[in-house]
Amino acid sequence: MKLREISAAIEPLHDGWTAQAKARLNSLTKPQGSLGQLESIAERMAGIHRTLTPPAGPKAVIVMAADHGVCEEGVSAFPQAVTEQMVRNFLNGGAAVNVLARSAGADVFCVDMGVAADVDHPRLLVKKTVRGTSNMTKGPAMSVEMAVEAIQAGIDTVEMLKGKGYRLLAVGEMGIGNTTAAAAILSAATGAAAELSVGRGTGIDDAGLARKREAVRKALQVNAPDRNDPLDILGKVGGLEIAGMAGVCLGAGMHRLPVVIDGFISTAAALIATMIAPNAAHYLFPSHLSQEPGHALLLEQLGMSPPLRLDMRLGEGTGAVLCMSLIESAVRIMNEMATFESAGVSGQSDAGSVAT
Repeated sequence: MKLREISAAIEPLHDGWTAQAKARLNSLTKPQGSLGQLESIAERMAGIHRTLTPPAGPKAVIVMAADHGVCEEGVSAFPQAVTEQMVRNFLNGGAAVNVLARSAGADVFCVDMGVAADVDHPRLLVKKTVRGTSNMTKGPAMSVEMAVEAIQAGIDTVEMLKGKGYRLLAVGEMGIGNTTAAAAILSAATGAAAELSVGRGTGIDDAGLARKREAVRKALQVNAPDRNDPLDILGKVGGLEIAGMAGVCLGAGMHRLPVVIDGFISTAAALIATMIAPNAAHYLFPSHLSQEPGHALLLEQLGMSPPLRLDMRLGEGTGAVLCMSLIESAVRIMNEMATFESAGVSGQSDAGSVAT
């Protein structure tokens, strides 16, 4: 399917269902609006699923993994081999996202989008066509055709999980060097200087931070990505797992499923997705504000305000998994809380008729 067709296939939320959800929430035994963002989440879930009893599960976390040629520039505190090692950790259930997913009642699906080594495991979803991107400081990270293929792999993953019965998705990533790619996407799409878009990622020292900023500046200078062309940006300075996550965001919109985005890198993917298909934003839930300085800029660009502020910067989908429980709570409020009428509780008075 062509991206133009994908964009056309993503519909805006159904205003009728969101209005009905708001009326339902206003009838519950609480002051109107008193549950804040939980009410907004419930309204959006009703609009996405087109029902006043939207499901908040079964839940699946998609962790997309790939390697980055820009690691040659010394932009990470960890060697590139850690990508493969962490993929094995995900598959064995030992990573932070696995622990938090078990707490949230979510299943973890790891996808090899372009890891530099081959991992043989029955639970690994292999979608790669190349072992990592090229060094973007010397030329494009990948071709546009490769980026489109990776986007389609993300869309296909959503279709597969919907077929298995999953109804709430979260997306995360693993890829040494991918905060550099995310920073380059941010700078390419918004014009933000490298000093604003680049953070310490895995915990690099001052010298590493300087190398990372220079890598982003050089990549932008060498490739000159068109800020109005998301595929040009993605191909020239992006990553295979970022393209895959953009595909998840688009696939979620196509299949009317909510997807929770994680931190800096997955939000860069969400930006690409919404540039391709603006209506995809309706199906995306931000989760937390990362310590990465560029994350706040990305969220501002998307007009999103995440509910969690936990000073996290791990990635993997960890923040997104935590937010899944908030979404489930919001849905349960709408589905299970008593109304004023059913509970025999006096409703909220008209403020204009109350004596002060």
